[in-house]
Amino acid sequence: MKTTKILLPLATLVAAGAVAVGSGATFTSTSASTISSVTSGSLSQSSSKANAAVFNLTNIKPGDVVNGALTIKNTGTLPATFSLTETASANAFTAANLTLDITNTTTGTKVWSGTFGDLVDGTKTDLGLVAPGVSNDYTFSAKLAATTPNTDQTKTASAAFQWDSIQADATTTNQ
Repeated sequence: MKTTKILLPLATLVAAGAVAVGSGATFTSTSASTISSVTSGSLSQSSSKANAAVFNLTNIKPGDVVNGALTIKNTGTLPATFSLTETASANAFTAANLTLDITNTTTGTKVWSGTFGDLVDGTKTDLGLVAPGVSNDYTFSAKLAATTPNTDQTKTASAAFQWDSIQADATTTNQ
């Protein structure tokens, strides 16, 4: 009988607990966002004179000017800072008899002007920020001075150039 006295109150407690748990009401709510994504942009450029000379003139004489033109385009999806580097140069002409002017004819900005070959090899010349899809036209003008002496006959000058682009500064986007 002792067992019945202990089991009966215990069974009553278990039954009361089950009823309390099973009858409780709880409000719930959920929300979801669609898949969030990030896609990187691209950095690329094109040159109308890729792997070609900007100009090539033989038999230049005092007073002659040779103009070479090319177009550089930001073909990527990111804005980029462009630069021009003279990678190698040689000038056998006397003093400043042979000059070079480089002009961005799209903006009318003089990029460089001086003695042919004096643009410091390996040093980048800043051309500014270029938006995606934007082209800039450049003219390279080499001039042999009208006062060039006979000692400059059969002389040669050459230069190679490289165009570089670097992504614009990083930004923070809040959405």
